[in-house]
Amino acid sequence: MAMNDLLKADNIKKALDAFTVADSFDHKKFFELTGMKAMSAVDVKRVFQALDVDASGFIEEEELKFVLKGFASSGRDLTDGETKAFMNAADKDGDGKIGMDEFEALVHE
Repeated sequence: MAMNDLLKADNIKKALDAFTVADSFDHKKFFELTGMKAMSAVDVKRVFQALDVDASGFIEEEELKFVLKGFASSGRDLTDGETKAFMNAADKDGDGKIGMDEFEALVHE
C-alpha cells in the first residue's frame, strides 16, 4: 500500500518541508503534521507496514535512517543523531529495532 493511500499528500509534504534541515527532525511534530497522531491504531500499523521495507516485522536502524523517504521520495535521510534519538524514543524493549506495537505507541504518545 502506498503512503498516499494512507495519508494526505499535502500533509506529507508539509511534514517533510518542516524538517529539511539536518538535525531538525522531531518525531512527535512529524506525526502531528502528517496526521498520523489522529489515526486509529490499525491505520498507524498500516503505515508501519509500508515503512518496514524488508517486511521483517521491525524497523531496524538502517531502515529508520531512510524513514522519511518512505513517506515521499523527496524525503531526506535522517542524520545519525536523529536516527539514534528516534530509535531510543521508540525501542521500548531495547532490542535495537522498532516493532509494530512500539511504533504505534510512539505515534500516540
